[in-house]
Amino acid sequence: MEARAHDDARREAVRRESRAILAAWGAFAAGLALGLVALAGEPRPISGAAGEPTVAQPAAGIAALVTAAAFVLSTLLHRRDETAPMPPWQRAVSHLATVALTVAFAATAALGALTGGEILALGLQGLEAPAIGGALLTALACALGGWLAFQAGVELRTRDLATLLFSFLAIGTVFAMLTAADPRWWERHFSALGDGDGAWAFNGTLIVAGLLVATIGAYIGRDLHRWLGDARLDGIAVVVVLFALTGAALAGVGMFPISEARLLHNVAAFGTLGLFGATAVAVTVVMPGPPRAMLLTTVGAGAAIVVALLLWRPAELYNTAALEAVAVGIMFVWMTTLVRTLGASAPAASRPSAMASLRRRR
Repeated sequence: MEARAHDDARREAVRRESRAILAAWGAFAAGLALGLVALAGEPRPISGAAGEPTVAQPAAGIAALVTAAAFVLSTLLHRRDETAPMPPWQRAVSHLATVALTVAFAATAALGALTGGEILALGLQGLEAPAIGGALLTALACALGGWLAFQAGVELRTRDLATLLFSFLAIGTVFAMLTAADPRWWERHFSALGDGDGAWAFNGTLIVAGLLVATIGAYIGRDLHRWLGDARLDGIAVVVVLFALTGAALAGVGMFPISEARLLHNVAAFGTLGLFGATAVAVTVVMPGPPRAMLLTTVGAGAAIVVALLLWRPAELYNTAALEAVAVGIMFVWMTTLVRTLGASAPAASRPSAMASLRRRR
């Protein structure tokens, strides 16, 4: 029986990987066809100023569309019936998370294509690609995005979302650096990337990242519920709401550029940091035990944030940009520990709630 179960699992894994490869080829074909239509005409540079005909801008839009379609298709193929036994409120949370992830995958693909275009343009200065060349580059971006998104739709783990969040932040920040109006932005703070020409890249990255943080909170709530059940639903709800508020505050940093709304920008920035700290405490309290590694990481992350703030002010050993980079690094370490702990502790199987409503009956 055990050998048979192992063989069935192996065949299922092979079948899923085969589907992902087919999805990549389908995305490549779709990207090539759409690229030939969008890039028809005279040769054009790979990247350039906004408004100029380039390869990267249409390629980014096509890659976003194809990647989103691959994720939706995979979700419908592999997880369509997962929410059927769930009560309406739990089903609604799951569907909202799927919509948010579709937007996030599309945005990641678009920014990835734009960033790749900027890097290629620096290495191949003066090159103008004909329609077929630009279409092939578009197809490659679509194949990569489609393959990754299709695999994510098969079985999306919370740790995958955390990786997606920080990958997206890294890609968006690099693109914002490459296109920054002020090349010496780093002498001030990261928010300087949200001013001037090309500010949409950094501000848009923060808005989508905020959406991702809220979505990760929903998935962390899912994992906690699989582990703890309805008995701890009140505490799990607090964690999910705090993650949503943290995501909203992070999105607010991008929605209110520092040059246009300094007060609101600063409130959102410091609110993000404070809410993230509150979220870390809430998660640690809700988790049974809590596991020693999680407890030590939470305490260590809090101490590291305090030390980083003191080294910034009053010690003045580095500027605001460095402080922000250190803070993001600390958050990444804490969130990685959290999602790995949940991955090791929470069951993999879906767990529908027995509560028809979030309002408990007394």
